[in-house]
Amino acid sequence: MKRISGLNSAKIATLILVVMLSGCKSKPEKEMAVNTKTPPNIVLINVDDMGWMDTEPYGTTFYQTPNISRLSNMGMTFSRGYAGAANCAPSRACLLSGMNTPRHGIYTVGNSDRGNKKTRKLIPIPNTTVLHDSVVSLAEMLADVGYTSGSFGKWHLGRDSRSQGFDVNFGGEERGNPGKNGYFAPYNLSDPKLKNAPEGENLTDRLTTEAIGFMKSAENKPFFAYVTYYAVHTPLATTPELQAKYEKLGNGLQNNATFAGMVETVDNNVGRIIDFLERESLLENTLVIFTSDNGGIRDISSQYPLRAGKGSYYEGGIRVPFIFVWKGQIASGSATSHIISNLDIYPTLKEISGSALGNEFSDGQSILPLLKGDRILEKDLYFHFPIYLQAYNRKTDDGRDPLFRTRPGSALISGDWKLHHYYEDNTLELYNLKKDIGERTNLAESNPEKAKELHGRLQNWINRNEAPIPTEPNPDYVEGFNPNKK
Repeated sequence: MKRISGLNSAKIATLILVVMLSGCKSKPEKEMAVNTKTPPNIVLINVDDMGWMDTEPYGTTFYQTPNISRLSNMGMTFSRGYAGAANCAPSRACLLSGMNTPRHGIYTVGNSDRGNKKTRKLIPIPNTTVLHDSVVSLAEMLADVGYTSGSFGKWHLGRDSRSQGFDVNFGGEERGNPGKNGYFAPYNLSDPKLKNAPEGENLTDRLTTEAIGFMKSAENKPFFAYVTYYAVHTPLATTPELQAKYEKLGNGLQNNATFAGMVETVDNNVGRIIDFLERESLLENTLVIFTSDNGGIRDISSQYPLRAGKGSYYEGGIRVPFIFVWKGQIASGSATSHIISNLDIYPTLKEISGSALGNEFSDGQSILPLLKGDRILEKDLYFHFPIYLQAYNRKTDDGRDPLFRTRPGSALISGDWKLHHYYEDNTLELYNLKKDIGERTNLAESNPEKAKELHGRLQNWINRNEAPIPTEPNPDYVEGFNPNKK
């Protein structure tokens, strides 16, 4: 079983260096020939809140994910894959549009003035909660070349994914989680097709069943199956059998048995999808992408050696698993440290499909040459979060301060370097991720030249994209106020 990382930063740094020096493994030229007759089917599995350290290929020794490992061994695994944002809705908007947050205006879930008003120094930028109809979604772009598209599970960008070009919507709506006890029937979701589900049916299992049924029915068209599990998002729920299994395990860092059961259920369903594609002889003409919408919640699942988790722009909040499989086109068992983000999925699928439709602006780049074994230039990654997101658990978040997972700021990743700029106090944080993957040693003062260079690059990006920055003081702010003190 291949692993991208272990549980210590030295091992991670060594492995990443080896990958950088060796490049991607390639199959023989005749195996890598692209099928130009028909565009491939596409299965995009987007798990909710699954962190970088939550699967076996990336180093967990607690969660059991043999099917995700199987997927990794079938294709290319990225050690430096990123979500477009650190929480659900903005990341999904980035993936489905290929546009960064300042273009679609979705920065968070719900309102932007999260947290106690006395602790917010600035008035945050207003948030958008719906992906606008003017955006050409992935489904609409693929429909232009004859794809039939189905969305199965979490949508979270409006009332119905069919308003954004999907032919089928199963279980998707505005809400971002299935509600209390929502992973087992009777469900809380509004989709009438879920109303008469057998009592005790598992939602992740059902979503997979519906996705497979959709793929079976798309005999005369290429299909795009967007399999977007609500799992492993809270509220946590698993079966008694899996609960008991994982209560006997644990490794000191990751030990939540309920969450572990949910991870295994997702893994089982990834296996069902692979089995279906193999059984129907579809793997040679199907691109499978496996990823997550953001990092894991650190209070539930430690992302060590990464810092923080969901909602933070430290690595734990934005670095996610990324695996691409396409039999005969992508070298099996290959791995790379090339930096990508979910913004790259849109232009990659556009190139693969040959669609002429798309948005006026694209903030990603096609990685098709990289998937086929060629080297491509890395682009800088930019993150913009001009709002507030309160703490999940102030004792375990491992963020910048105990009150917020993120305060207004922007970040830039350029090669091994990463810069954070926080707007309340105009502070810069500079890290060398190759040497300090945990972002513990701020080099902004000891390496002012690099900090200045990257800050200038970040500022140019903000200006070019007219990214809004909060500047208006909050009249309710109270210096030194701590809502946790009684």
